[in-house]
Amino acid sequence: MMRFLLKRFSMLLSRLPLKTVTRIGRALGWVYGHVVRYHRGDALRALQRSFPEKSPSEVRAIADRMYAHLGINIVETVRLPYLSNDSLRSQMVVEGEEIVKKALGRGKGAIILGGHVGNWEMMVSVTPLWGYSLTVIAKELKGATVNDFWNTVRSRFGVNVLPPKNAFRPCLKTLKNNGLVGFILDQNMTRKEGVFVDFFGLPASTSPGLAYMAARSGAPVLPAFTLRREDGRHDIRVMEPIEPPTDHQPETIRQFTQQYTKIIEDVVRQHPEQWIWCHRRWRTQPRAQQQGPA
Repeated sequence: MMRFLLKRFSMLLSRLPLKTVTRIGRALGWVYGHVVRYHRGDALRALQRSFPEKSPSEVRAIADRMYAHLGINIVETVRLPYLSNDSLRSQMVVEGEEIVKKALGRGKGAIILGGHVGNWEMMVSVTPLWGYSLTVIAKELKGATVNDFWNTVRSRFGVNVLPPKNAFRPCLKTLKNNGLVGFILDQNMTRKEGVFVDFFGLPASTSPGLAYMAARSGAPVLPAFTLRREDGRHDIRVMEPIEPPTDHQPETIRQFTQQYTKIIEDVVRQHPEQWIWCHRRWRTQPRAQQQGPA
């Protein structure tokens, strides 16, 4: 039943004008942030800590816009299976495609550094429309129906989705074949999985996998983010490449992971309402800090 309802909802949304879809998304986001209040306290605390110069009312305003943004993200993504390729292309404005082509000209593939900024799912899903082979590493979503639907959306456009476990070798193979590998780097990791780098002035446990993959493959890292425009369209911005680490030493990997994280922070600072402040990004902390006062 859930699959049927989700499919019907997706078909309905695909037939509605973009402005109507946006209004539905904003309403959904309002419910998410004010009725369900999903991690709202976490979001407000993270925002106030990251932007101490802002007043509580400014922080609440950013949080409200973030929940609206997340609601719009959901309805935009749900309607993807039934939109034409031409319709999708018309909603995306790509800046820096020549950077991608130049990087792939080296013949070592390229690793896309991304974060949960803008509608990242749309950027991932539509990348093959421009003729690029893309492999992404993605955790399973909670709920089998939702997870299957999201994977259907990605596979419809030809995205190869890998679970985090045992993804390293297939990604190296993709790069060897001069393809793109997408890596989201702004999620909290356990102490065993991550290295601590600075993110908005606090230690954040972050996956070293991207830096290590770049070092092993020799592939350049291309920061790329999608940002929502006022008119409802999306800018996909590709930045200049970052050369791979010269060795695999732990401190080298940590330094490059810090560099990647700083790029994400800079984008989030410019567009704080388009990042997921309700994600507990700083949940894992160094042991010495966790033993101190709460």
